[in-house]
Amino acid sequence: MKLQDLTLKEFLEKTAANEAVPGGGSSSALNAAIASALAEMVANLTIGKKKYTDVEERMRELAGEMSAYRNRFVNDIDRDADAYRLVMEAYKLPKASEQEMIVRNDKIQIVMKSASLVPMEVAENAFNMLSSIAETVHKGNRNVITDGLVAMMACRTAILGALLNVRINLSGIREESLVRELTEKCDRLEKETLTKEEELIRWVKTQI
Repeated sequence: MKLQDLTLKEFLEKTAANEAVPGGGSSSALNAAIASALAEMVANLTIGKKKYTDVEERMRELAGEMSAYRNRFVNDIDRDADAYRLVMEAYKLPKASEQEMIVRNDKIQIVMKSASLVPMEVAENAFNMLSSIAETVHKGNRNVITDGLVAMMACRTAILGALLNVRINLSGIREESLVRELTEKCDRLEKETLTKEEELIRWVKTQI
């Protein structure tokens, strides 16, 4: 059974168990899905309200955008887990001979790259939601702006969590140019994410 098909209680119990999967990567994808769902809720609670007729069409667009992101991140819960399982399998390959060591090391490099690129994709997609989340909060139903801010906070957690997974996996990759490229991207996304979150927190506090 896929992780995404578990009940919430089952997922939490599986996460708490003495196994490495699901771990921080799947949880980051889940946080991104929660963020998109909350932003979608803010948009939907704005649609149909007389006070917000001027932004109704835009809120419909944002609700659709968040719905698409939500479905993507739900699938990422399993994609991240699958990528990490391949890493664990690679480390279990035999290494008794020199040839086995070569095969094992090559396999590890392949799966470590994948295990880095999957959470990077999660982080980038979640980062791309930040402006839309902020827009739903600024333009949407004022009665749920704090819910929208929670969406931003969940999105920040998703991004930073996914980036941590990228960083730790990079420590096992020998391709220096890839490591440098992804490290620079991690640094940029982290900095910009925290700035965007801080800006929205500051604004919401002036509205409540």
